[in-house]
Amino acid sequence: MSTKTIAHDKPVKVKRSTDDKIFFAISGVIIGFLTLIVLYPLIYILSCSFSSANAVSTGQVVLWPVDLSVMGYEKVFENARVWTGYKNTIIYTVLGTLVNVFMTLICAYPLARKKLPYKGFFTFLFTFTMLFGGGMIPTYLVMRNLKILNSIWVMILPGAIGVSQMIVTRTFIVNTIPDELLEAAQIDGCNDFRFFGQFVLPLSKAVIAVIAMQYAIGHWNSYMSAFIYLTNAKMYPLQLYLREILIMSKIDLAEIADPEAAIAMQGMADLLKYSLIVVATAPILCVYPFIQKYFVKGVMIGSLKG
Repeated sequence: MSTKTIAHDKPVKVKRSTDDKIFFAISGVIIGFLTLIVLYPLIYILSCSFSSANAVSTGQVVLWPVDLSVMGYEKVFENARVWTGYKNTIIYTVLGTLVNVFMTLICAYPLARKKLPYKGFFTFLFTFTMLFGGGMIPTYLVMRNLKILNSIWVMILPGAIGVSQMIVTRTFIVNTIPDELLEAAQIDGCNDFRFFGQFVLPLSKAVIAVIAMQYAIGHWNSYMSAFIYLTNAKMYPLQLYLREILIMSKIDLAEIADPEAAIAMQGMADLLKYSLIVVATAPILCVYPFIQKYFVKGVMIGSLKG
């Protein structure tokens, strides 16, 4: 009975030169400094939102919350319009993102096919819209003539497809899904609709996650479209409600005789402002980590070549 010795590969340690050590040290310092610049405003806003109004107005908050309090969030969520804005924004975001992703995919797949007739012409039509547009007033007249003002569709249909996202998706499909796969599927009797559903969609999860995130952020932060096309307050998204609340929270300190009362009211207004910022951005920040693994892959593969 023979005994076999299994050799285990040990990681080889690469000895870094002095120049490499200096380079990595400098790179680490620069990256750490830039990360601090990006993170500090976010941490500051979050800390202010959990601090007391007096601590915020007197500038005591530097990094961590002072006099821990959730009064700002209580005041925000006591307003029924915030909940209405949340509901409308969620509807616009979910439905709008589904429409955007569907329209982008059914447009990108044909343009990714080499044998599409007049492919260059259709590509030109799409890219032309990236350079020239009708403007605000003609667009408003179109929405009015279509009779979709003050409706959910005015928040969804005008931006049903993003040309830049479509180009990235088309390039992703060209670089990821080989023509040989299509030819093999066609030999087995697979038509374009079946190939699109059973092959293209499963293999395009990365780019779908990327464009879905981009579309969702656009709908969640949508402000100008709602400001122009919506006059019914019940249809307002969260951003318009937050704007109204912030305007109502502005205080003219010159009209208040008592300095202490003026400072207290200004502190509450500032606290409300920071709480509103957190309320408006927290949902998107919570969703991003779940699709982060697809984000870099989808963007890099989709941007290799046009």
